[in-house]
Amino acid sequence: MTDAASVLDPLEILPPIPIAKRHLFSAVVGNALEFYDFITYTFFATQIGQSFFPSHTPLGSLLLSLATFGVGFATRPLGSIVIGAYADRAGRAPAMALSFVLMGFGILVLALTPSYAAIGIAAPILVVLARLVQGFALGGQVGPSTSYLLEAAAPKSRGFYTTLQYASQGLASMLGGIVGFVISSNLDAASLQQWGWRVAMILGALILPFGLMIAKTIPETLEPASSRQTNAIAPARSRSGGNVGVFVDCVVMLASATICTYVILFMPTYASQFLHMRANVAFAAPIVSGTCILVFSQISGSMSDRFGRKPVMIWPRVLLLVVVYPGFVLLEHNRDGVTLLAVTAVIATLSTWSAAASLVNIAELMPKEMRSGSLGTVYAVAIAAFGGTTQYVVVWLIGRTGNVLAPAWYLTGATLIGLIAMIVAKETAPAKLE
Repeated sequence: MTDAASVLDPLEILPPIPIAKRHLFSAVVGNALEFYDFITYTFFATQIGQSFFPSHTPLGSLLLSLATFGVGFATRPLGSIVIGAYADRAGRAPAMALSFVLMGFGILVLALTPSYAAIGIAAPILVVLARLVQGFALGGQVGPSTSYLLEAAAPKSRGFYTTLQYASQGLASMLGGIVGFVISSNLDAASLQQWGWRVAMILGALILPFGLMIAKTIPETLEPASSRQTNAIAPARSRSGGNVGVFVDCVVMLASATICTYVILFMPTYASQFLHMRANVAFAAPIVSGTCILVFSQISGSMSDRFGRKPVMIWPRVLLLVVVYPGFVLLEHNRDGVTLLAVTAVIATLSTWSAAASLVNIAELMPKEMRSGSLGTVYAVAIAAFGGTTQYVVVWLIGRTGNVLAPAWYLTGATLIGLIAMIVAKETAPAKLE
């Protein structure tokens, strides 16, 4: 990965596999359902904490719930290695289908587990096991699905295609927010606590039949082993030097994006628990953030195809660095729905604009015959270390300092470090390298 040719060779040797739009749509929707299953937990962290993790204080219950949310990240590196290697050997489609089925199983266990009051210590144990399965599934899904989208694209459309992965995460957040908003608007607090949150989880079980459909219908983008043998020379050059530095830089970029994502996903709990806003107002935040992610990830991908990955990565991140702290100060002062949605929209837009292009950059640095495993591992390391801990750390900081601006401090630091990593990163866009 020391020069332009070493970056381009693994992707340019073979033409993209022609993929029908309906197959791309299936992959994106499946990805969105999988992320919905994983992140909906954080929208209902307060209710889940009270159901399964009783404590002397509401803050203690919430911290235990968020710690369990973080447990789901512990198995993501293992999933990325196991399912990623399977995807590089057997193909992207069967690996995605396996991941979808595992995620569906995890969400069903979580939704159907009786409360602590009903079955005692068995309840939190089952919840933790379900989160471990979900983490394994999602860790193994990112590499194959991103590789699938990248490999289905023509060289000068790779940014747009690859950021469909990021767009699907926005769709998941938006769907989770809509479900949470509808449920919380139609149920009182007691009903939401007793069974309302379970309805949102059960809806995520739709991924089970979807996973089986994926396995049977979508075409494969990984060429046969004989073709991969023929083209082994170029990827070998790309691995000849600088891999450790590239790996670290990729992890830092993804860590920065991950912290921002999970601060955004924490907004419903943050607004209701610490700013004392109504639950249905708080649930409007992920609808707005999901919409911004869905729209601006595609804008980011298209712009990076035209202008290069680095400018699109760097400049929105600079703006994000400037607006994070003032935005949280404004939100803490006003504590109303309009300010919550405005701050969420600005942070989600700038973060997505930058992070979507960086995901393309990272994927293009990976040689094709080991892309799923490599990309999944980089992603899983970053998200296991920071995605699973972000919300816990933020709540702990608020509890420790008594200052509700703690998320702004943490997010500002992460944004600055990510910006440095993006400046150091190599350009990979064909439009610039040519």
